Amino acid sequence: MSAKDRFHEAVKTGLIKDGWTITHDPLSLDFDNARIQIDLGGERLLAAERSSEKIAVEVKSFLAPSTIYEFHLAVGQCFSYQIALRSQQPERKLYLAVPLFIYDEFFRRPFAQQTIQEAQISLLVYEPIQEVIVQWIS
Repeated sequence: MSAKDRFHEAVKTGLIKDGWTITHDPLSLDFDNARIQIDLGGERLLAAERSSEKIAVEVKSFLAPSTIYEFHLAVGQCFSYQIALRSQQPERKLYLAVPLFIYDEFFRRPFAQQTIQEAQISLLVYEPIQEVIVQWIS
C-alpha cells in the first residue's frame, strides 16, 4: 500500500463536510494484472433523481521542491487512472485534488490550464487548514 498524501485526511474531511460518503479509502482496482489504488472513492445520493453520483479522488499536496515535476507525475497518474476507471467503473468520475495555494500559484497559469483541459482532468480544489472543498472544476 502506498503512503497517503500529507493532505489526505483534510480532503477526506472536506468531502464529508460537502455531503459525500467515503466508500473507499483507498479505491482499489485490478487492471491488466496491475493493482491501482486511487486515494478516495466517494458517493453522494441525488435525491431528486433517485440515483447517486460516484467519484474517485487522487489527492496531491505539491509540497516537493519542483511543482512542475509533481504536476507531470499527477497528470500521468490521472491519465492511467482514467483508463482503468473507464474499463471497470465507468460511472465514477475522477478528480485530481489540489490545494488552493497551488491552484492559485500554478494551476491558473496558461500551461497548466491547457494541459489539464487537453488531458481532460477534473480538479477538486481544497483548503487544507480549514479542511473544506473550495471548488469543483470539470
